[in-house]
Amino acid sequence: MTDTNRSAAASALLADAGSGAPSGQTRKDRGGVSPPRLDQRTPPAPNPRRSRGPLYAALDLGTNNCRLLIARPHERGFRVLDGFTRIVRLGEGVSVTGRLSDAAMERTMDALRQCRNKLRDHQPTRMRLIATEACRAAENGPAFLKRVKDEIGLDLEIVDRRTEAELAVTGCADLIDSEAEGALMFDIGGGSSELAWLDFRGGRPRSQGRMSASIRSWQSLPVGVVSIAEKFGGVDVTKDVFEAMVAHVSEHLRQFRGREKLRQMIGTHKVHLIGTSGTVTTLAGLHLGLERYERQKVDGLWMRREQVDETMRALLSMPFERRVSHACIGKDRADLVLPGCAIFEAIRREWPTERVRVADRGLREGILISLMDADRTQRRPKTYPRRQGNGQ
Repeated sequence: MTDTNRSAAASALLADAGSGAPSGQTRKDRGGVSPPRLDQRTPPAPNPRRSRGPLYAALDLGTNNCRLLIARPHERGFRVLDGFTRIVRLGEGVSVTGRLSDAAMERTMDALRQCRNKLRDHQPTRMRLIATEACRAAENGPAFLKRVKDEIGLDLEIVDRRTEAELAVTGCADLIDSEAEGALMFDIGGGSSELAWLDFRGGRPRSQGRMSASIRSWQSLPVGVVSIAEKFGGVDVTKDVFEAMVAHVSEHLRQFRGREKLRQMIGTHKVHLIGTSGTVTTLAGLHLGLERYERQKVDGLWMRREQVDETMRALLSMPFERRVSHACIGKDRADLVLPGCAIFEAIRREWPTERVRVADRGLREGILISLMDADRTQRRPKTYPRRQGNGQ
């Protein structure tokens, strides 16, 4: 199914999904009076949002989080109109049991109902709704997404690891140093982590939506913050336990195609790391000493190698109770932040660079940029070569 067809189908499902009751009111989607179906023959009421341009939506259902963005194109980027994010831990226990648990699925269903309400309210022109590692790895992942479609009306696609890496690159591309000749982008997820080596020595793509064309090599590690925490623990993490985590991740990094060539390039050219995940944004918040997390101060922040070292040492020495109470970490992520740091540390040791850029963006932004870029390309008028000769 193409993105356009999938968007049309999803929009139809959204129209049938409910009565339009505001979020927070009791809905009878199951086991009661079914909400009325909208008459498809009745012309919809004018939507004032549409008069200012088309709306786009992106939903990313990961191992740990459920995230939604709704935006409108603006100048060379986009302006966010609405969003939603919730830690659902859908992949909790999958690395052990191979299945999504009933409790995790119920948490996720509740979050997806709220996303459905927002989508129904905004009625985006185009959208793409994706699921990643938890649904890829779990035996009952496809069955769960069928339940989501049947009960909520959202049609999510399970994307492969290559697509996940490309979308993350697209979402973060405009944070890459314009003078850099290469970059290693990493996205530390809950159940997997994606790496992409971008090589610009042959030139850069003209648009952010085409940045994935510069990927020279990529890898999806079968490790994320949730799976590492389930294997090694995330509450009481000693230095020895942390080093064991790093060593475990390093074993997987040895399979990276072009590993030595990337290391050589770092030694002779301008290359930096760019990280998108709760791990790096948490480190950035701690480094800045923020009393509460502030995205505008974190997104795009440069951190030098010694600053990352110092912040990691402080985090390793922080008791679990302090992590729980810290405004930039919180109880939902207190047991996941050190496993994430271990993944980051393994990457830094394998490919040491002087700087890392912090990105509070990723798959959702990549989806939005890709959809908008594709529409701009379709609207661009075709040009034909001039006829050669005497002009007759």
